[in-house]
Amino acid sequence: MRRSSRLSVALHVLLHMAERMDQPMTSEEMAACAGANPVVIRRTFAGLREAGIVTSTKGHHGGWRLGRSLADISLDQIQEALGEPVLAVPPVPESPGCLVEQAVNRRLDQAMLEANQVLARRLAAISLADLAADVGPIITARPSGVRRAF
Repeated sequence: MRRSSRLSVALHVLLHMAERMDQPMTSEEMAACAGANPVVIRRTFAGLREAGIVTSTKGHHGGWRLGRSLADISLDQIQEALGEPVLAVPPVPESPGCLVEQAVNRRLDQAMLEANQVLARRLAAISLADLAADVGPIITARPSGVRRAF
């Protein structure tokens, strides 16, 4: 089972954006925060823009900004805007005609659907403000002189 790396990247960058609410971030700056390619950032954030989670402005002094307050953005909304489940078991079709494999895949697919529904309900109860609050104690606990990552 693998976790969605797109969700992790989006959450990481959104929290950096929250730190800079007063100014937009370019795709290049966002990519540097997440250790990703700017093209990946733009593709990932396109769905977030369509959902109103972020906004973007082109041109000089343009960039990406949060579209709503941190408290008004749930992790479930972000996950839904990305358009993929948080958890997934990629199918490995070894014997497409095998009845055993078909039965196993049906049961696994149903279990993953149910697991993602439970997870979505839990993510709906967590906001970006909650994550930002979690990051705050981590930052203040760092020894002096250590560069701030958020």
